[in-house]
Amino acid sequence: MVLKHRWPTYLALALVVATFTDGLPALEFLAWLLVVMPVCYLIFGALRGELHGPGVLMLQAAGLLGFGVLALVALAVDHGLGWYVLAAGWLGHAAWDFAHHRTKNVVPRAWAEWCFVVDLLGAAAMIFMS
Repeated sequence: MVLKHRWPTYLALALVVATFTDGLPALEFLAWLLVVMPVCYLIFGALRGELHGPGVLMLQAAGLLGFGVLALVALAVDHGLGWYVLAAGWLGHAAWDFAHHRTKNVVPRAWAEWCFVVDLLGAAAMIFMS
């Protein structure tokens, strides 16, 4: 049954509802999460032994750098604009999750699915609630 295999999506939906129902958390907190997300990918990749392929570690490090820069920019600009920069970063990370889910590399597919849903809906919340 396809619904049984979507448990990461259901957990992600529950987290998004719990996080954004009462409004947006602080911009600083969500920016910090944008940096933590790619760090989790590096940790998963290291634990799974999947950072040794050609260019894999460099790609993951570049992702960390890129998402970190977006988080810093979101904090440095006007608060109103910062929400849109941060939402763009979360949308970018959703694409990152999707790519990892499709390639079955670095992180478990369930993690990539869960993170994709959280990132996509979190970005939507930032755009529509800010």
